[in-house]
Amino acid sequence: MNGQWIGSYSGTNTGLVVADFDDVGNHYAGVVFAYDNNPALPTALAPKDKTTFSLPVGLEHMERGSASTLTPANLAQKFPGVQTPTHADTEWEVMPTQILLKWGTNIGTNGEGRMVKTEGQSRSLLTPRPDVTTWEQFKKFVLTLEPYRFAFRGHEKNMWRLRTAFHRTGRANLMKFVVQDVPALHRHLSGLTTHYFNLSDPLDYAAFLNLVQHHGYPTPILDWTHSPFVAAYFAFKDLRTKNVEPDQKVRILTLDATGWNANYERAPVLMPGFLHMTMLEPLTTNNPRVLPQQSISSVTNVDDLETFVGEIENRTGKPYLSAIDLHVGERRTVMQDLALMGITAGSLFPGLDGACLQLKERFFDLDD
Repeated sequence: MNGQWIGSYSGTNTGLVVADFDDVGNHYAGVVFAYDNNPALPTALAPKDKTTFSLPVGLEHMERGSASTLTPANLAQKFPGVQTPTHADTEWEVMPTQILLKWGTNIGTNGEGRMVKTEGQSRSLLTPRPDVTTWEQFKKFVLTLEPYRFAFRGHEKNMWRLRTAFHRTGRANLMKFVVQDVPALHRHLSGLTTHYFNLSDPLDYAAFLNLVQHHGYPTPILDWTHSPFVAAYFAFKDLRTKNVEPDQKVRILTLDATGWNANYERAPVLMPGFLHMTMLEPLTTNNPRVLPQQSISSVTNVDDLETFVGEIENRTGKPYLSAIDLHVGERRTVMQDLALMGITAGSLFPGLDGACLQLKERFFDLDD
């Protein structure tokens, strides 16, 4: 049951219902969001820490965009004349492939919805470009693209779905991440950074999450780069003969970041009251890797980004995400070409670790 479940609801109002559940041992815990189709209305969220089929829940209301929880006084001021419920009686039917939910509130509103678990854990269904299948074709193709319009990301295996490190751990409840993980990281890391990150400042907050992401902590951020060649480096760098299959292919994803930002609603915070993938370039505070990697990031509250972007493409008729697959057998040529371009571990990871990895790549046969 753990993971993200998404579906639609109808009743007094209509909209999207999303459940983010974590497995916490002897039960599941998380939150359920009702995203109304009317963006002028606040989002309702219901804390849930039991798996019973009938459950009364307290309701809170979140302002779209800011993620601020609204008090009764705030609600009366921002939504004059609009009644908002404080609690609901819910009925749950949990099945392996779907969750059915019905509710009635203390002000007489009601609804019902069906949610299915997202497919983030499944293999990618993206069809790669048929006209770019070799390294030489890749080099020629990417040089035709408009500079800095696109974001690129390298995957060691083409079967990997587009998914953040946070969601790959099996966790889904980002409210818990915000309330528990981020403050704990801040307490432990503040003594190790020369800059004190003020988490109440949105710029510092984004820079802090980007920093811990670059040092291996699972976050809802995805790393992209403005350089297709840097993305190729990350796709090929960890491949070794002993850990690849004969027909394995790496994947370089291409996202029209400029087009996405121009046409799809951006979120100023992680949990804004709607599903989103927001592209951003955080401050590089205490993070010397950002500039050489030509880094750009996306932050999201969606588990299965591949399906999310695909549904928007189908609805709008505008293409945003594409894939190029290259055979692992080209690794030696690719890494040699990238080294001549100055794209090495030493340049991308400033410091002792990067320098040693670069020389290791040079003096040892890492294809074995």
